[in-house]
Amino acid sequence: MKRLLAMTVALVLPLSLAACGTKGGAETNTGSADGVQTGVGVTDSQITLGVMADLSGPFKSLSTAITHGNELWVKDLNASGGVCGRQVKLEIVDHGYKAETAKTLYPQLEPKVLGFVQLTGSPIMAALGKDIETDKVTTTPASWSSELLGNPYVMIVGTTYDVEMIDGLSYLQKQGLLKDGDAVGHIYVDGEYGANGLRGSKYYAEQHNLKLSEVKITSTDTDLTNVVTGLKGKGVKAILLTTTPKQTGSAAAASKALGLNVPILGNNPSFDPALLQSPAASALNKLYIVASSVPYSADIPKAKEIAQKYQAAGYKEPPNAGVPYGYAVAEVWGSVLRKACDNKDLTRDGIHKAMQQTTSADTEGLVAALNFGSPGAPATRQVYVAQPDASVPGGTKYVQQLFEADQAKTYKAPHEQ
Repeated sequence: MKRLLAMTVALVLPLSLAACGTKGGAETNTGSADGVQTGVGVTDSQITLGVMADLSGPFKSLSTAITHGNELWVKDLNASGGVCGRQVKLEIVDHGYKAETAKTLYPQLEPKVLGFVQLTGSPIMAALGKDIETDKVTTTPASWSSELLGNPYVMIVGTTYDVEMIDGLSYLQKQGLLKDGDAVGHIYVDGEYGANGLRGSKYYAEQHNLKLSEVKITSTDTDLTNVVTGLKGKGVKAILLTTTPKQTGSAAAASKALGLNVPILGNNPSFDPALLQSPAASALNKLYIVASSVPYSADIPKAKEIAQKYQAAGYKEPPNAGVPYGYAVAEVWGSVLRKACDNKDLTRDGIHKAMQQTTSADTEGLVAALNFGSPGAPATRQVYVAQPDASVPGGTKYVQQLFEADQAKTYKAPHEQ
């Protein structure tokens, strides 16, 4: 019994120390045989990155696709020899878009990983933001709120919700679908996601004297008929959405049923190709989606290559724009890892420094060109505009190639220095 107890203590003690070893940024750094400093999540042969995804909640289609894109990149990278002489491994967990679940999972996963290649959801980022900063763990959120850029360890691949709205409204106006002085309505989910999209529409409205009606809803609201009816009564010429995909379908269906016949502009997470198989499908012809990443069906070599690899991998889920985005995010991580390797520092401090030095991350057109060298500023202000199309893989097609509105250039994000 004494020997058994001693063995148990010997096993538990190192695990307990490992579980709290990175708190307060107290990372233990060691040298490796190749002269590279290493720390949490890094050995002489392996680099471990974390994925905290929504694989069962309201954004599961997008987050699952992003995860598969992450996995495809890891497979390609490792087949080509890895990075810095090491293979990359992903540790994947599902928080179901529940902050409490994420708070339970984080302390289990954080001591194992160098950084997070995906952390899905504004509520999740809000719950874990302080921990991420304390632990100095560079994180790529699948959340595009410019409010997150106040955290120096956040690396947003693409532009932010506010800039998406600014660019999108500019597109509508240039297409003659909107003019100065018009009334518009913005339906947005309560929380950082919705508030950040609204921040962009308010800025554009001020520049163009738009009469903006704000309608806040909860993430659990499913029938937006009354909301859209109210906006019709106000004579809106466009509806803006920072919502869940199901809410987008409800708003589009209500707009058609009411004969409103106005353009609908949605932030990038607001659309799911599954809507094309829903009763709302016939109402989606007025929907425009803005994002910095390409549609799955994009007619560029890298997107075509990834689409082929996705099909060959045999994933059961229908693809969407999250697949090339997930690959692109991981590709950016590859650039950061290679820079850190050149610096001989694969610690968390080394990754943070390498991120700040990454001023020209290239994803071969999957995402707009990125520059992480300006603290607090979006890495890009360019977007594509897409529309739903059931005839193409991934369910969306281009209607506007990359562009940056004049108003997006002058807009100052909340933490921009």
